[in-house]
Amino acid sequence: MKNQNIAKILAMACFPLLLTASATYAQTPRQQAWSILQSGATNSSSDQRVAAVTVLALIPGDTKAVSVAEQALQDQDPSVRIAAANTLGALKAKNAIPKLRNALTDKDGGVVMAVAKALVAMGSEDGYGVYYAIVTGERKSGASLIGGEEQELEHIMHNPRDMAEMAFEQGIGYVPFGGQGFAAFEAIHKSEAKETLVKATAVKLLAKDPDPRSGKALVNATSDTHWLIRAATYDAIARRGDSSLLPDVTKGLSDQHDVAKLTAAAAVAQLSTLPKK
Repeated sequence: MKNQNIAKILAMACFPLLLTASATYAQTPRQQAWSILQSGATNSSSDQRVAAVTVLALIPGDTKAVSVAEQALQDQDPSVRIAAANTLGALKAKNAIPKLRNALTDKDGGVVMAVAKALVAMGSEDGYGVYYAIVTGERKSGASLIGGEEQELEHIMHNPRDMAEMAFEQGIGYVPFGGQGFAAFEAIHKSEAKETLVKATAVKLLAKDPDPRSGKALVNATSDTHWLIRAATYDAIARRGDSSLLPDVTKGLSDQHDVAKLTAAAAVAQLSTLPKK
C-alpha cells in the first residue's frame, strides 16, 4: 500500500513535466519558427538581433512580424533600430507610422535616415523633411535647425559611412553610366568628403516629394560645387517630371563635368517631352 502511494505521488509530480514536453513536441512548424525568430530578436548578440529583425521583412501581412519590428525600434543598438526601420518599410506597415515618426528624433543619424526612407516608402511625407534638412540646412517650416537638430544633422553629414554604403546598395548614390557608379562611390568613400554622397542621396530622395519647396531646393542644388550633387540633382529633376523646371536644368548643358552635363542633357530631353506647366 505504501509503495502504491509513493507511485501516485511520483506520477503527480511528473505529470506537469510530461505536459510541457508534450506541448513542446506538439509545436507546429510555424510555432517553432516563431520561437526561433523571437529568440533571435531578443538575443544578447546584436548581430543575432539584426538578423532576426531583418528576416521579418520576408513575412508580409503578419501582424506579429510588425509588432516585433516595432519593439526593435527601441533596441539599444542603432544597427538593430536601422534593421527595424528597414523591415517596417519593406512590410509597408502603415500602422507603425506613428512609431516611425517618433523615431525621427533618434540620436543616431543612420537610424534617422532609415526611418525617413521607411516613411517615404509608405507614402508618408514626413520622411522627406529629413532629406530637405540635409539639402537646405533648415526645416521645411523655414526655421533654422537648432540644438539637438543641428547636432543630429551634423552627425548625419560627418559620420555617413554606413549611410553611404546603404545609399549605394539602394542605387541612390548616383552616377548613371555602367561601372562608373561604383567607381564614384569608392572615390568619395575614400575621400574626406563622404558627406557629399549623403547629400546626393538626400537630393535624389526629394525627387518625388510633391512639396513645391523641394522643387526649389533641387533648383538651388544645381549650383552645388560638387559634380556628383549636381548630377544627382539633374537626375532628381528628370524623375520629378516638372516641366516648369526645364529652364533651370538647361544651364547644366554647359556643366564642366561630363557626367553632370550628360545627366542634365537627359533631364532636358525628358522634360522637353512633357506638357508645359
